[in-house]
Amino acid sequence: MDSFTAFGPSVHISTHPCLRAKLSQLRSIDANARETKTLVHDITLIVGCEALAACLKSTPSGTGETPVGSPYTVETILPHLALVPILRSGLGMLDDPRTYITLKPAIQTLLPDPVPVHHLGLFREPTTLQPVEYYNNLPYHRPSDTNPTYPDLAILLDPIIATGGTSVAAIQTLLEWGVKKVIVISVLGSEAGVKRAAAEGAEGQVEIWLGGCDKDVNDRGMIRPGMGDVGDRLFLTIGK
Repeated sequence: MDSFTAFGPSVHISTHPCLRAKLSQLRSIDANARETKTLVHDITLIVGCEALAACLKSTPSGTGETPVGSPYTVETILPHLALVPILRSGLGMLDDPRTYITLKPAIQTLLPDPVPVHHLGLFREPTTLQPVEYYNNLPYHRPSDTNPTYPDLAILLDPIIATGGTSVAAIQTLLEWGVKKVIVISVLGSEAGVKRAAAEGAEGQVEIWLGGCDKDVNDRGMIRPGMGDVGDRLFLTIGK
């Protein structure tokens, strides 16, 4: 995982060889919806594994017994966290494409226990490219030191950081809600959008973890070379 000096220490771009290969497959115009969903899921797992290794810690939580009768120390993770996918493309980072009976979040696969999943609905106004919130199911109560089970950390799932407007709006919402830190996990970002998102919050409050980063964004707010509109590709709404 690289931390590009141009972005500062809060931005991390994966150099995992398998991820690089899957990202090139995801860019292809020939990848169908099923392949797109699987590739987004797999890239999310790789980036998520790198991000969680750096941002979480294990702590003893009791004792257990192995099948041969030996005691061992049970460990859990801290801090308490919640997953927050941005609708609708963030759902591609949440649902496991290999099973439709039980939906297993990609990041949840890495976690030892289930965690809360909250949703934020944001879309870009097509003329101004400014984010518009249309759904928010964050609990009314806020995380606080007096409620230790409430999350200190929010994992924001946003597959594309293009202009950065959507990510910035979501980060601001989560910090205002009361979490102490926001980790953004994305498949791909643009240089300008990533810098904009990483500048939110106080020092150390926001980290960006990416599968890749492209240089340009066109006048429609699309990353170039990019991978198109991930939400449209996932849900077959291209040309809407």
